[in-house]
This record gives sequence, structure tokens and C-alpha cells, in this order.
Amino acid sequence: MTNPAVRELLERSNRLGADPRNTNYAGGNTSAKGSETDPVTGEPAELVWVKGSGGDLGTLTEQGLAILRLDRLRALAGVYPGVEREDEMVAAFDYCLHGRGGAAPSIDTAMHGLVDVAHVDHLHPDSGIAIATAADGPALTKEIFGDRVLWVPWRRPGFQLGLDIAAVQRANPQAIGVILGGHGITAWGATSAECEANSLEIIRRAREYLAAHGRPAPFGAAVHTSLPVAERRVRAAALFPVLRGLASTDRPVVGHYTDSGVVLDFVSSERLPELAERGTSCPDHFLRTKVKPLVVDTAPGAPLDEVVARVKELHEAYRADYRGYYERHATADSPAMRGADPAIVLVPGVGMFSFGATKQTARVAGEFYVNAINVMRGAEAVSAYAPIGESEKFRIEYWALEEAKLRRMPKPKPLATRVAYVTGAGSGIGRAIARRLAAEGACVIVADRDFEAARGVAGEIGGADVAIAVRADVTSAAAVVASLRDAVLAFGGVDLVVNNAGLSISKPLLDTTEADWDLQHDVMAKGSFLVSREAARVMIRQGMGGDIVYISSKNSIVAGPDNVAYGATKADQAHQVRLLAAELGAHGVRVNGINPDGVVRGSGIFAGGWGAQRAAVYGVPEEKLGAYYAQRTLLKREVLPEHVANAVFALTGGDLTHTTGLHIPVDAGVPAAFLR
Repeated sequence: MTNPAVRELLERSNRLGADPRNTNYAGGNTSAKGSETDPVTGEPAELVWVKGSGGDLGTLTEQGLAILRLDRLRALAGVYPGVEREDEMVAAFDYCLHGRGGAAPSIDTAMHGLVDVAHVDHLHPDSGIAIATAADGPALTKEIFGDRVLWVPWRRPGFQLGLDIAAVQRANPQAIGVILGGHGITAWGATSAECEANSLEIIRRAREYLAAHGRPAPFGAAVHTSLPVAERRVRAAALFPVLRGLASTDRPVVGHYTDSGVVLDFVSSERLPELAERGTSCPDHFLRTKVKPLVVDTAPGAPLDEVVARVKELHEAYRADYRGYYERHATADSPAMRGADPAIVLVPGVGMFSFGATKQTARVAGEFYVNAINVMRGAEAVSAYAPIGESEKFRIEYWALEEAKLRRMPKPKPLATRVAYVTGAGSGIGRAIARRLAAEGACVIVADRDFEAARGVAGEIGGADVAIAVRADVTSAAAVVASLRDAVLAFGGVDLVVNNAGLSISKPLLDTTEADWDLQHDVMAKGSFLVSREAARVMIRQGMGGDIVYISSKNSIVAGPDNVAYGATKADQAHQVRLLAAELGAHGVRVNGINPDGVVRGSGIFAGGWGAQRAAVYGVPEEKLGAYYAQRTLLKREVLPEHVANAVFALTGGDLTHTTGLHIPVDAGVPAAFLR
């Protein structure tokens, strides 16, 4: 049975973490002290449960807690070697753990164990950080809270900060918490309810003070007018692949776009350059956003070519500036520079583009910069925004403990950071391909004329950080452009396109109508052309190469009866592979094809009437068609959607980097379809 103290801690944590006014995603930590019977001695053991490293308060579970013996944790104060060696204390936490399992103790564990109160919250509310980063933060803290909340000067998180806060709490029994300079807040209480109430009181009173005493327009006048929504999204979609390609100079990233009112107000203000240059302050912020963003200094309506050229100049300047930052502060034992590209790009009149190793980290980086905007607004409204210094930021960004945390991250999946756009993905082969690519780490756009089917597949795969659905009638150039624009706005670009949308009508030549011919060619030959053309435009703007895969058919090679329209359009697709491979190779874009035999089970085409038509041609019952196809192959095996998906991954998963213009048969061995 869960200890009551643990149950209360989890409930409090989830409530606090669910409200972004209280703390940011994965930011802050909470704790509770209590006792359990030691299974070795049978005696009560005093314990502290504290949110472990890397967890999120809003979704915290018992498995996300570190459990430590309180007597051993507090005994560490007697062997503490001083602030110059305080990092050694993190390893010592392992000798204080109670039992097995649980999360790894975080750097803030000392704060929670050394403060001699049963329940402790450490949070990163925008209102609290605004006071913490104000130039006259100590005076504001006194004015707002009296002696109920005290000021603790900036100190990097660690054992010494825990000692500092514990000393303040002991010397001020009337206090309910502290403002941590440049960082956030810490509150405590004798009960879980009291601790939560105290945390919320600090946040609420800071917010109310800012609202009551803040001067208007802390960012200055608006010097740019935001583009209208439709125009803004078109401009964002045109810029995003360029920005993503530049942000991927050192390592590939995924993107997220934000044009909320908060962002548009900031990027259109006269003080944007000045405030953005000061950078973020709270460690949770700048570890995800880098010390400062790249600010584009062009007018919202400037010609796109001019903006792109200027962005490239600014990117080079940003990289040089970041290298300078690293070289100014790096020591002989500093980790190597991790990358000089921006994580945040701000574009006046358009919005914010954020980047990360996954869609989630890109989105969260953007959310953290919104937090930073709110902090700057609050601090500037009542004082002046004064974040921690550059050298302190470097000490945290290139902290050995932070480097160790990064090394513990799991190895990325083969398609991590790649954005895949799959047509006809609402069912059958396309669905199997979309699922496989997502399983291998890709972000997936499930494109289908049947939007509800596409949405269902995207929902099976996961949330919007993994897959989105778009309506895509591939016979319409406008619809293709719109769907790829949605893809770009969702993830920053497109790296991998699968032309899978298709249908078939099986008729003899004399019964094939012009409408039959046009429909099949419009969907497969023309549709593949339209998708490839628009995707190539995105890939070329990105400058990151890419893959285009055509799901053709063995019928592109094999001549069969009653199949003239389908076979001819598949042959068209097959030759598009060769033509585009020859043309796009200069841009690093590889174009390959897959030639499946009839995929009966799970196929939308076969379920739509094609199966019955082909079964009639071959004189077998429709339910036996898959077995019939299998028996005519060398391997006597039926081809399923998953087998085609496997071939797509084989072409794009990273092992065939020097292969383009190839067609892979997935037909269990049909001699007539051998390539020659």
C-alpha cells in the first residue's frame, strides 16, 4: 500500500504541475518526509521522497520518485568538502538511497532533505522568476512579502544552495519560502496541504503585484505589424524549411512553430533586440532554449528572397557569437562544444520557430521561451530584467553533471529527427508504412483523401508530437500544396515522402473507359508527380537531402490481362523514380521504388472491389486470392502491408545511403517481375 505521505505528495505535485502558471514542463521538484519500517531492522526509518531527475510534476508517478534515508542524507553535511567540490555530493546521494528502484536523485535533492520541514516545493512560476530576475529583486521581495518570504541570492543548484535555504528557514521560523535569485521559488509546510497553499500564495501574490504595479508596454512600442493569419502561415511555411536546415548544421533537428499573441507582441516590439540579447535566466529555460535566440531583423512583408538571404547571414553571425561565448568560458576540463546553432528563432510579424532533437523537445523549447517572455515582461514592468551572467549560464550549460545526464539519454532510433509524409496512409499499405516509420523514430504526416481515416491512423500512432493527419487529394495541386504546408508547419519540413496513394480498376481494354484511365492516372501518375514536386521544393529549401519512395507494383514490369490502365500508370510511376533520381541527386535527394505483388489482406484497394475483379480474372474465389498469389511465387508466401513497410524502412533507415534509382521487388519471387 502506498505510504500516505507519498500519495499526498503525488497528488500535490500533479495539481501544481497541471497549471502552467505554477511551473514549466519538467521544471521544479517536490518532496515529502515520512517514515516506513526498515525491512532489515524492523525499526522505523525516516525517509524523504523527492521527484527524481528528469521527471515532470504534472505527470509524476511513484516510479518517478527518489527515496532516500533522511539521517544519511543530512549526515552528508558533515563530510561536505565545500562549494568548489560540491558536485561530488551528487554521487554521494546514491549511498543514501532506501531500497532498490526509483528515480535517480536530482541536483536539488539536498534542498529538500536539508530544509527541516516535512514538505517542500521548488517551482519555476513566471511571476516568481520575474521577481527573481528583477534588478532590485531583494527590495521587491521585501515589499511584496515582508518577512514571510525571504531573498536568497543566485547560486547554482547544488548542495550549497540546499545549505543556504536550510539556514534561511532555520533563522526565520515565520517564513513560508524564499525567492531564489535568477531562478525561481521554494516553499515549505508542515503538511502537504500547507506546503501547496504556501507555494500558491507566493505565486499569486507575485502575480497580483506585477498586475497592480506594472507599467504598461514594458517591451516598448510595436514597431512591426503582424501579418494576417493566412499570410503569416504562408510566410512561416516558406521560411521554416530554411530555418530548420540552418538549425541542423551541427546535428539534425525537428521544429515547432508558435504564433500566439504573447510571441507576436514580443517579436513586433521595439525592445526585441535588446531584451532577446540578454538571454534567459532560469536554468530550466536556457538549457532548452540556449542562452539567447536568433533574432531576424527584417520587416514582416520583406521579399522572401531577401529574408532568406538575411537569415543565412544572421545564422553565420549567431554561430560565430556562440563559439565566442564557448571560448570565453571553457576550461581545460569543459565538455566539447555541443553545437552552435540556435534553438529559438524569432521573426517579426511571423512568430517563433523552436528546434530540438524531437518534436516534443522542440515544442517544449518554444514553451520555455514563452515563459521567458513572460518573465521579461514582468521584470521590466516593475524594475529591469537582469538575468544571471553569461559565465554562470556557461557553468550550467556545460556542467559535468549536465553532460552526464545527456550521456544517459537513450540512443536515438534510426529515423529520429526525420519527418515522413505518407500518402494514402489512412488504410492498408500506407497505414502500415506510417506505423513502421513512426516506430523507427520518424515524425509522420498521415495524408489521405479520407481525413477521418487519416486521423484514426494518426491517433493509433500517438499524439501530435509523433503524428498528424492531413486531408490530401493528390489529384489537386492546390490540395497537395496545402497538405505539405500543414506538414511543414507541424514539424519544420519534410525529409521522407512515400507516394502510396492508389486505386485500381480491373477491366479489359475494350471495356476500359476514358474515365477509368483518367482516374487511375490522376491518382497515381499525376498524384505522385504533384507530391514529389512540392516535396522536392521543401527538401531543396532545407538543404538536408531526403528520400522519395514510390510504391509502384510488379505490374509496372509484368504484363497481365485486363489491367491496361493500372499497369500503364504503374509503369509511369516506375519511370518517375528513374527520372527524379537523376534530377534530384544533386540536392542529396534519393528516389527509389518498391514493386509489391498483390497485397490482399489489409489492402484498401482490394477491399474496394479490385480483389473481386482480379479474382474473377483468375477464376478463384475472392477469399482465396491471397493464397492464389502466394502459390504463383517462388517463396510461396503471401505479401502483406507490413512487408512493404519493411522495404520502405530498408531504403530509408540509414544503411542504403548510396542507393538511388532502385526498385525493390516485394513479391515473394515473381520471375516475370525480375528486373533486367
